[in-house]
Amino acid sequence: MFKKWLKRVLIGLGVVFVLLQLVPQDRENPPVTLDIGAPPAVDAVLRRSCYDCHSNEVRWPWYAYVAPASFLVTQDVADARYVLNLSEWDTYDEGLQISLIEDIVDHAEEGVMPPEQYTLVHRDAVLSEADVDVLRQWARDLEEADLDDR
Repeated sequence: MFKKWLKRVLIGLGVVFVLLQLVPQDRENPPVTLDIGAPPAVDAVLRRSCYDCHSNEVRWPWYAYVAPASFLVTQDVADARYVLNLSEWDTYDEGLQISLIEDIVDHAEEGVMPPEQYTLVHRDAVLSEADVDVLRQWARDLEEADLDDR
């Protein structure tokens, strides 16, 4: 009796898994309108740790094509792009750009970006203290340049 029930449950779960694969997910990478244009050292940090969610240059990993993980990955990328899209930097006014750069540094210092569920799989995305220093210096340089322009 138990084996028969277990077999039905497993078959049912298999059918559900297969059907989930048919649910379409948006893994589009729209065109880059204008990249953030950061200095090379900053660009390297951002590309390694931020671009896979916060840009139109996402490198979709294999699990982004397998439900239910695909649902989580595509939603995380959509949410991240909504908050900050480094590939559409020209759509933000100067005040918002400054605020976003401050947010990037704050989130890096607090260790909340990149998020732990991402860095568990993408160990190379973990920000070192040197990476955070690069971002801090970038923000300071931009702030000084902004003050010089006034």
